Amino acid sequence: MSRHTARARSGQDRTGLYQEITDKIIAELGAGRAPWVQPWGTAAAKAPLAMPKNAATHRRYTGINVLILWGAVIEHGFTGQSWLTFRQALSLDGHVRKGERGTTVVYADRFTPEDERRRAAEIGYEAQAIPFLKRFTVFNVAQCEGLPEQIVAVAPPAETSLILPQAEALILATGVDFRIGGDRAFYDPMHDFVQVPPPQAYFEPINWHRTALHEVGHASGHHSRLNRDLTGSFRSKKYAFEELIAEISAAYLCASLSITPTVRHADYIASWLEVLREDDRAIVRAASAASKAADFILGFQPDAPQQVAATSTDDEREAA
Repeated sequence: MSRHTARARSGQDRTGLYQEITDKIIAELGAGRAPWVQPWGTAAAKAPLAMPKNAATHRRYTGINVLILWGAVIEHGFTGQSWLTFRQALSLDGHVRKGERGTTVVYADRFTPEDERRRAAEIGYEAQAIPFLKRFTVFNVAQCEGLPEQIVAVAPPAETSLILPQAEALILATGVDFRIGGDRAFYDPMHDFVQVPPPQAYFEPINWHRTALHEVGHASGHHSRLNRDLTGSFRSKKYAFEELIAEISAAYLCASLSITPTVRHADYIASWLEVLREDDRAIVRAASAASKAADFILGFQPDAPQQVAATSTDDEREAA
């Protein structure tokens, strides 16, 4: 296969996959459901709130894969947030039950063909890497049999009374100028401060934490931190895109801290739909930016784990 043909096919696959993911998110939003605000703690959800992870490597999934896997947990009523590839289940002396259908997740990377490396070395220019998007299938551990007990066991949900101080401590540790008061929540990018009403102003006090983390998510985009574009005016597409990032990052942060806010109506659904319908890559880019924001904020925890370096082989990537 020629390099041109490989690039063309890779581009077609990426385009189709972006559209497939976007169509699913649009369908959820059109039905009045935000895929990152799952009904944890209700009859519809049998699994505890948590970030999905690979049961073999213990690495957390990130970006758009979090939304894909959360959706699968709710849709199929799985009891946990741990996943394995078919080969990983076998490597753990277990197997995927016959007839089970897996969930497709994605992995983005770049590679440099050998002929490109040789040509670059001969002529003396920098070899050009080709981006690719790889699909692979994972199975929830609830779809497997014969796995070790420690893999199958589901951690009990943490006590709320132990979680709220941890969330407040994380906000403090970020060093963001965080103010409590007033009657509305917002982030002021010009003066770089967050303001959120007091918890007692919320009908469900647990929701104060999601709101606070949403605004801290905005603050992560300041030019002194992750340097996102925060210049969008109210109701603009740029503004809606940043709101999407902050909303998803707050969901990731709540899951990481085992905080389960109540499901609420998404006030920005109409503007998000407009953004997604115009750009089939918007939800993937927003989910990726939300992961970066959440990881940046969680990095301020005193016991924050070190980030694991990206793996290099196909087998390792599939297990990630």
